[in-house]
Amino acid sequence: MTLTTLLLYIGIAAVSLTALTHAFLRVTRSLPVSLLQNFTGALFLFSGYVKAIDPLGTAYKMEQYFAEFEATAAGAGAGFLAPLFPWLSSFSAGFSVFMIVLELMLGLMLIVGAKPKLTSWLFFVLVAFFTVLTGYTYLTGYVPAEANFFDFDSWGTYADTNMKVTDCGCFGDFLKLEPRTSFLKDVALLFPALVFLLAPSKLHQMFTPRVRTLAVLATGALAVFYCLSNFVWDLPGQDFRPFKVGTDVAAIKQAEEAAAGAVTVLGYKVTSKADGRVVEMPTDEFLKVYKDYPKEEWDFETFSSEPTVARTKISDFEVTDMEGHNVVPELLAQPGYTFVIVAYNLKGEPGNWDADYVADWRDDIQPVVEQARNAGHGVVAMTKLTSDAALEDFRTTVGADYPFYRGDDILLKTIIRSNPGVVLFRQGVIVNKWHHRKLPAFTDIARQDILAAAGQ
Repeated sequence: MTLTTLLLYIGIAAVSLTALTHAFLRVTRSLPVSLLQNFTGALFLFSGYVKAIDPLGTAYKMEQYFAEFEATAAGAGAGFLAPLFPWLSSFSAGFSVFMIVLELMLGLMLIVGAKPKLTSWLFFVLVAFFTVLTGYTYLTGYVPAEANFFDFDSWGTYADTNMKVTDCGCFGDFLKLEPRTSFLKDVALLFPALVFLLAPSKLHQMFTPRVRTLAVLATGALAVFYCLSNFVWDLPGQDFRPFKVGTDVAAIKQAEEAAAGAVTVLGYKVTSKADGRVVEMPTDEFLKVYKDYPKEEWDFETFSSEPTVARTKISDFEVTDMEGHNVVPELLAQPGYTFVIVAYNLKGEPGNWDADYVADWRDDIQPVVEQARNAGHGVVAMTKLTSDAALEDFRTTVGADYPFYRGDDILLKTIIRSNPGVVLFRQGVIVNKWHHRKLPAFTDIARQDILAAAGQ
């Protein structure tokens, strides 16, 4: 789905709601304002809902922002602020749930017209905050990797590769927006925000004050429960990420890599360092005149054909063993079943591992994977880049006798929203995934998945 299609559906919903408030409930005070109310309210409800499906996705996005803010503060002469951001990052999951619940409650408040002045101010503050955030994300595209955001003299031409945070997560993994699109969307939302702020008396109000208040509070309570259910004790009910159940990771990875290898350079784009003038030309033409564009005065960038298969995080699926060898090709080619324990972060440190985290491995995971190994199935674990000594100490602590591989923590977070979680592979296909709290006994897994998949 594209943003245009999404906005069209939300527009249809807004028109329908406006017709209801005007023709049937007869509570409309201004048709244009009511339409804006219903449109922004429906947008916030949808945006909040798709993020509530996967609150950890929003939390991980916040961690990326906090890390970027830390680096920016340290490089801008505000080093005293830098330690604040890792501390804030430790509360990312809580911030995520709070923001999602607020967005859902505010969406309903807009539609029913609850507390117009408070709603107007909350909407304005939230939109202004997101505008600054998405604006910052977009503008980092002009900041070279070696420069600080506030070193304005070092800004150059826009490049996606300059950005540390490549999307704002406005619609979670349901719909990825380019930073510039996200920023323009939030700028556009400032218009209704100012309308509501300047004329709160024009907002329609449905039902009685008591009903409105109860509806908003009930929405908040349900939203909190739904958010927590999607990461504290279970996986998200819907999976919008590439590594969903049923995905043939091996086939997709092969197709994406083949498509990337077939991409050809079509030409060059050269940008004047003096005035920003851009010249594009095919490769053959550029090779004839490249001496007219000295590197001291021009920046060079190639542009290529689009791959026939869009790239996803599956292309980045790579984990290494103790010797640094990528084991993914072998893993995806395994003819049998392999239980993959994914833990993007081993909580604690050697000699002082988090007791609750160790209990999760020992109580929830170890009994299942030990029976799986005894039944002849493969078992491996994947975690972020960690020293050999730390891995060995953790393996000893939890009693794990299977290999641990290392990979990028962002990739591991994409595979499963549980730390730790278990992914069941068979010949490169994801058969099932489980939150560690919902991991069934091995006998149940064998009866429901392994034997059924084997046709027995």
